[in-house]
Amino acid sequence: MSIVYLIGAGPGDPGLITVRGMQCLAAADVVLYDHLVSARLLRYARQDAETIDVGTAAPQPLEQEAICYLLAEKAREGKTVARLKWGDPFVFEGGGSEALFLHEQGVRFEVVPGIPAGIAVPTFAGIPITYAGGGDTLTFIRGHEDAGKTRAAIDWTSLARLDGTIVCYAGPDQLPRILHSLLSHGRPGDDSAAVVYDGTLATQETIDGPLAEIAGRLKDSTDRRPAVLVVGRVVALREHLRWFDNRPLVGKRILVTRPREQAADLIDRLESMGASTIEAPMIRILPPEDDYAALDDACARASEFDWIIFTSANAADAFVARLLAGPHDLRALGGVKLCGVGPATAERLARHGLKIDLTPSEYRAEAVVRAITEAQPVKGLKVLLPHADIGRELIADELRKQGAEVTEVVAYRTVEAEPDREGEPDIYRMLLERRIDVVTFTSGSAVRSFVHALGAEPAADLLNGIVVAAIGPLTAEAAAQCDIKTAIMPAAHTVPALVDAIVEYFGRQA
Repeated sequence: MSIVYLIGAGPGDPGLITVRGMQCLAAADVVLYDHLVSARLLRYARQDAETIDVGTAAPQPLEQEAICYLLAEKAREGKTVARLKWGDPFVFEGGGSEALFLHEQGVRFEVVPGIPAGIAVPTFAGIPITYAGGGDTLTFIRGHEDAGKTRAAIDWTSLARLDGTIVCYAGPDQLPRILHSLLSHGRPGDDSAAVVYDGTLATQETIDGPLAEIAGRLKDSTDRRPAVLVVGRVVALREHLRWFDNRPLVGKRILVTRPREQAADLIDRLESMGASTIEAPMIRILPPEDDYAALDDACARASEFDWIIFTSANAADAFVARLLAGPHDLRALGGVKLCGVGPATAERLARHGLKIDLTPSEYRAEAVVRAITEAQPVKGLKVLLPHADIGRELIADELRKQGAEVTEVVAYRTVEAEPDREGEPDIYRMLLERRIDVVTFTSGSAVRSFVHALGAEPAADLLNGIVVAAIGPLTAEAAAQCDIKTAIMPAAHTVPALVDAIVEYFGRQA
């Protein structure tokens, strides 16, 4: 049965959507979203879902009417519709209008509350909007124009005299007028105030001080961003409670070159430390050119091998997926020993319910061969080695020299990501203008694609003065071959360790 979910997506940070909101989003056939809703939330929609950008979070009346009709039309087609709204659907948003229209049209709907900007943004700025001794009232006021009105109809005299906190989300044209109105109607100029831009995002910026001083600064400001204004004694607590903008990587702009489908963990960890991430996938992971024919054959014969050596998490994923796609399951590996190169590969196998028998102390071909040799005689062993299409053959060659029977199969292909895709950042210009602080690499293929994407301009020159972080020695070696110097490389070659190493590096620079 068709239904429209009116979902509050929160004020920016995609992690602030509710569990119920995520469930409804994942079930939708059609997703209509405000332009301010984080694009990363759309990744949780079904791949076959239709997505429609319906513009600003506060549309004009005719635009709002069109959105209402579109919601009803999609529902009448028998589809489940998710309407992602910035903040909360019923807090200074058009959710009430949309719900009433759907009711009048006889369309079933459900409202999923979200966190309003007026609550989340002050919290991220370290301002508790209510606190003992901070006053007995909490007032939210509308700050943007509504239905053709040039100014909100507010009793400024009464509002200015209230003993409590005032919270307002407003655009750059309204904020100076709101501040002037409060001061001119009796709000003390020495009352504490804060203006928060880009609230809950990595680029969040907070200006705080006496109300009169804030009003003076904004009067001639050229900043065209909307902001959340907080006025009241509680703002003074920010000095003690600020947490979001005190994180170790605040202000650092970090380029993430991982494939888009694998970048979420690295991005989430970096942003949890305060970094602003720039997604620029340099490679894509694709099926082999033979459409898994060789890998499927190896999976069908899995029980015949003595060892299977996985040199990457991608190889582990591809092998297990194809094994389970055939007539067998993990029981086919009952007598086979597994070697995982690197902790990330071991972790990925563990997610599939597989415990590895051997992890080399180093992540090089020589160390892999040495570890297997120490475990048992190599001569006569049957070894399966699933790898990328550009995978190094050193492990196979060394094992063959010692008498092993090695079967190599391509488990996946690594190809360069398509350049200049719509909506993607201009990395060349950002490097040229020094708007990137750190470039991260998690594979040698990403390094090579990065260098190729820059064209004739030497990558080493563009990266001069920019910190390069490599996840491990093979990646750092690939960078060195391109004359790129690695400044950060963690001892454990995992994503969490890479983030920790970046934090430690800037901690030393402070």
